[in-house]
Amino acid sequence: MLPIVLLRGLSREQAHWGDFIGQLQRTVVNPVLALDLPGVGQARHESAPANISQMVQQLRSRLVLLQQGPCHLLAMSLGAMVAMEWSAQYPRDIASLLLINSSSAGLTPFYQRLKWRSYPLVVQALFASVQKREQLVLQLTANNLQLRQQQLPHWQHIAQERPVRKLDVLRQLVAASRFRLTDKPHCPVLLLASRADRLVDWQASQRMADLWQVPLLLHPSAGHDLALDAPAWVLQQAVDFYSNVNN
Repeated sequence: MLPIVLLRGLSREQAHWGDFIGQLQRTVVNPVLALDLPGVGQARHESAPANISQMVQQLRSRLVLLQQGPCHLLAMSLGAMVAMEWSAQYPRDIASLLLINSSSAGLTPFYQRLKWRSYPLVVQALFASVQKREQLVLQLTANNLQLRQQQLPHWQHIAQERPVRKLDVLRQLVAASRFRLTDKPHCPVLLLASRADRLVDWQASQRMADLWQVPLLLHPSAGHDLALDAPAWVLQQAVDFYSNVNN
């Protein structure tokens, strides 16, 4: 079976998937891998480029060292933009795309790609202490208060162990702002989004689904970080999707 490769979003690393990676591995027959975007996690010593295309090149060179041949990409937010660009540049690399809460310039207004109500918290997070920043990020991306409280010490520990440079976060933001949707991929595509996402408007995913004529499934109450807020739901959609793709 082809591996499923997971890509996270802005300033987040593979450790932020938490238990989701293990849960996914137990529910699908495919091997599961996770890659960090340049500038974070295991790739924090790489400078984050200010364009998505270069991110693809850096990730692709690392993936070649881990495995040969095509893979499935399961990606969230900024990671989903990278996944779409990867599929456009190297279609033979990608067997399928499962994309969570992403968006595109030229298709969705800037105030929906990043909801205007979130601007003060986003700016505050850029200049806050590690402890406060992680609290703000969870506040922006997870709707489950109890879950946010449980995750906060873990996310603060990640930030202290593997700090992300502010310049790399800004470059990732610039790269995301410049991203424009590619032509429809030649592989199977499933979009997931959250109606209650307080960071990115779910209509951004709806516009992508309409343009590409691919399915979009909506969760009614989870936040932007769907894999954290509603892991069982995401896992079920992934299991159904990969069972069809593998067949």
